[in-house]
Amino acid sequence: MIGWMACSKAGHDKDKIYIIIEETDKYVWLVDGDIRKADNPKRKSRKHIQIIKKTADEQMFANPACINETIKRTIKLYKQSLLCQEK
Repeated sequence: MIGWMACSKAGHDKDKIYIIIEETDKYVWLVDGDIRKADNPKRKSRKHIQIIKKTADEQMFANPACINETIKRTIKLYKQSLLCQEK
């Protein structure tokens, strides 16, 4: 599920959109490129997230220098597409 978008279902960050950068059996590590950057991901239980959709392929993580900007842009474009669909 690395590279997939997920929405937080519980906690103080409820309804916030993240991208999964790492996973284990029980947990996933999430980043948003803004508050939670790639060097300090948020650990969250799998049962507390809702998978939204697959984002860009693994190339998103190829260049560590601009990973946060790429993630932030991907989430921003997804939110804009949601707003366009509502209109």
